[in-house]
This record gives sequence, C-alpha cells and structure tokens, in this order.
Amino acid sequence: MSTIGNEVTKAVVDASTGNKKTVLGKLEQMLNRNGIDVEEVGRIHKVSVYQSITKNDEGEAEKHDLYGIQFDPIWKDGPEWPVVQPGPAINIKPLKSSAKNTDWPCAVVLPDIQMGFFKGVTGDLEATHDEAALSVALQIVKIAKPVQVVLVGDNLDLPEFGKYRLSPAYAQTTQATIDRATEFCAELRQAAPDAEIIWLAGNHEERVPNYILDNAKAAFGLRRGRMPDSWPVLSVPNLCRFDEFGIQYLSGYPASYHWITPRLRVIHGNKVASNNSTAHKYLATEKTSVIYGHIHRLEWAERTREDYDGAKTILAASPGCLARIDGAVPSTKGGIDLDGRPLHSTEDWQQGVAVVPYHPESGNFVYEQVPIRNGWAMWRGKEYVAK
Repeated sequence: MSTIGNEVTKAVVDASTGNKKTVLGKLEQMLNRNGIDVEEVGRIHKVSVYQSITKNDEGEAEKHDLYGIQFDPIWKDGPEWPVVQPGPAINIKPLKSSAKNTDWPCAVVLPDIQMGFFKGVTGDLEATHDEAALSVALQIVKIAKPVQVVLVGDNLDLPEFGKYRLSPAYAQTTQATIDRATEFCAELRQAAPDAEIIWLAGNHEERVPNYILDNAKAAFGLRRGRMPDSWPVLSVPNLCRFDEFGIQYLSGYPASYHWITPRLRVIHGNKVASNNSTAHKYLATEKTSVIYGHIHRLEWAERTREDYDGAKTILAASPGCLARIDGAVPSTKGGIDLDGRPLHSTEDWQQGVAVVPYHPESGNFVYEQVPIRNGWAMWRGKEYVAK
C-alpha cells in the first residue's frame, strides 16, 4: 500500500468503525468508476462513510453503504518536475563579422563550345554554337579579370572530320568554323589581356589528326619548311593562330589536363552517365577535385573521405556547355529533315561557365558555377545579357 493508500485507510478508520478492507475496496471502486487512479490522489480532506435505507419492489427495507471522499489531485500545485519555460530574454546586438576582402586570383573555365555551322534553307550559315552564350561568357571573363582561362575542349565541332554519317547541310563548313574560332581567340585575348589561356583538346579536336591518319597518313604531322618546332600545318592551334594570341594547346585527348591549383585539375573527360551521375563516376576514381566537360550538363557533387590528416573533401563538377541545346549540334539523339537540316530537338544540356577563386600557396579554392540561360546570367549580384 502506498503512502496515499495509507492516508485513505487512516481517514476511513477515523470516520467509521466498519470493516477497513471493505471500506477501502469500496473507495477504490469509486475512484476507478470515475477514472481516477489512486496514485493521482494527493491531499485527502474528508472521507465520509454512511448508510441509506430504501425499499425494494416487495416493500422490504434494504440498507446501502455509501462512501464519499474529498481530496486534491497530486498535480493541483503543479507537476513535480520542472515545467518547460520560455527561453531567456536576449538583447539583440549588431552582428560582428570577421569577413574580409581577399585578393585571391581566379580562373575562368569555359566548357564545350561545339563551334560550327550548317546551311539553312536560304543557304546562309547557321551556328551550332550559341553566340549569345559566348557573349555572356566573354563579359564574365572581362569582369572576373582571371589569371587563368581554361577551355575544357570540344570547342570545335568539326562534323566533316567525324566518323558518323554527315548530311549535306554540314558539308564544307569547316573553313567557316576555323575563321570563327580564330575570331573567338582574339575576343578572348581582348577580354583577358594578361591571363594564361589554356585550350585542352577534346575528342572533337582529335577528329582532325585521326582523320588524317585514316585518310591521308602522309600528311600527318607536316610542318612548314625548316620550322620543326612549329605546329603541324593541319592542326587546330596552327589553323586558329594560337601563337598569335598566346594560347597554349594541350593535345593528347583524353590524357591531357591542366592544374589550376595542386588541389584542382581540369580535364575534358571521357566518362558519361545518365541521371546527373557522371560526377559520381569521377569521385569514385579521382583523388583530387576535378572540373570536366564532354557531357554538356551542369553537374556538381562532393565526397568526403578519411585521409591521413583527417577528413578530405573533393568535388567533381561540370560547368555545362556553350553550344546550342536545341538539336543544332549533331548528336545521337538529334534528327534531320529530308534536306539534311537539323530538327528542333531539346537536348538535356545546360549552358554555363565556372569561376574559381583560389589561393596560390595553400591550393584552397572556391567553385562558382554560373548558369547561362537564353543569353542571360546572374553572377555576384550583377546581370549579364548577350550583346
């Protein structure tokens, strides 16, 4: 019997000379009947035990034992544990920030341009690259004032040198492509006069030497007379006058790469996975962070692993492309009409560039992905619109 039970017992014995167990049993029944647990009974004020007499249907008198109890519940004065209270009053003061301006240099990464042309209905050349996206990209390069500009490759489409069936609309467009690419090199140098500009070979640039090897092996590697250190005559850097604009060309796809910092490498890439998971393929094999192209999609994923010095996080990211995404670029998912011109077919591609501020000594960097949509972009609070 609990303390509360003892109090009930004492009160009952004081109030009546009846059988103690009977009285307690009746009281317990009364409490249960009213949904009251005996453990909820606190201070008892009064217990009444009395009798009443009634007549039954036969007119005989019947005696009834009646009981009453007056008590306070144990929670009358509040729970026995602390009640949840409002949080402390706080005087809000202006927040002091430790942020400071940095003078970190930056790199701008330009993904697949797929520069090229096809002949429209009237015979005029229509671009497979997106001139509006290129305009926005050049504006960002100019404002960013990069120390490095890295082109990830596939900047020329070169369908005439490819292994796939070519429709007449794309025939005899290579010279126009070379001319526009040369102009773009000049525009890029104008936007970044002091930057190191690196052009990585992608699988499309490699179409030129592969085509020569397959169809005119004797012309492979030919250079101008008495100039053994010059570029081969039929090579992208020679045709687009890279030396005149101070552009470095890294051939040898897919083996070529460029380090922005000791912690971040740029490649063209040769991995492709659906459902936005190409980044995870690189994270599964790379030991340092990597920016890649080739897939024409905006992707960004990170992974943290335990290293000797503690947790190490690396990223794999694709800045997208600067090509048209409406089917103009020949692809396995595109189609052509009966005249060989591309049909409108929305590709699962996205346009953009990447800006990468970095610390030259520590190798720390920040990856800023800048999407471009319909000739418009927003970067660091400023709008950029195609001119």
